[in-house]
Amino acid sequence: MAVKNFTDLTGKKAIVTGGAQGLSYGMAEGLLEAGAEVCIIDISPRTQQAAEELSRRGFICRAVTADLGDIESLTQGFKIAVEALGDHLDILVNGAGVQKRHPVEEFPQEDWEFVMNLNLNAVFQLCKLAGRQFISQNSGGKIINIASMLSFFGGYTVAAYAASKGGVAQLTKALCNEWASKGIHVNALAPGYMDTEMNTALTDPSNPRYKEITDRIPARAWGTPEDMKGPCVFLASAASDYLNGAVIPVDGGYLVR
Repeated sequence: MAVKNFTDLTGKKAIVTGGAQGLSYGMAEGLLEAGAEVCIIDISPRTQQAAEELSRRGFICRAVTADLGDIESLTQGFKIAVEALGDHLDILVNGAGVQKRHPVEEFPQEDWEFVMNLNLNAVFQLCKLAGRQFISQNSGGKIINIASMLSFFGGYTVAAYAASKGGVAQLTKALCNEWASKGIHVNALAPGYMDTEMNTALTDPSNPRYKEITDRIPARAWGTPEDMKGPCVFLASAASDYLNGAVIPVDGGYLVR
């Protein structure tokens, strides 16, 4: 008797935002390794290069350069990406995100709006566009939002980021309520402390926070883009077909310590 591979994504079409680097690059790579065709949307000058790197390994990976902080650029970028995938979409990974650090009493309004716009407003717009696409296809679909440990905690000097990621967690639940009956799954991954460019200030061993954070992680190690692959493929695949509205920590146990 044939054994079904629940995480096989062969033939599936996926968009990954922010996929030119960091955790999103790792998730895009994971989807490709599971058999999906991927289009990366990013503003980075490295966007095309990232897609070419992955394509040279035999994967089908395309790139669209767009500013997700601008509604017109976001909408056009999404349209071009869906067209590049053959006018069909199965998976959206909202991986793009930014961070700004300031004491609350000094937090510039423009930085607050910048973070909220990209981390939350753009996620809502992309979910809406993907939802419309899934409904028009009558096919269902998978949306994977990227929350954070700061969806649960408040953090220090990161008020905008914490507010935006708390919003992502709640948005994920709200969209599940409206779309689950249509076969659309909306879940979120909440990365813990990850060794990426966004956290270079914290991963410096001379920073006392580095030891404090590492000591709290039961795994005694910070996460990497590689650690996001499995959870992302799980949420993108048939393995998670009865999971909806969940916010899943990927944190080495940090949250439960």
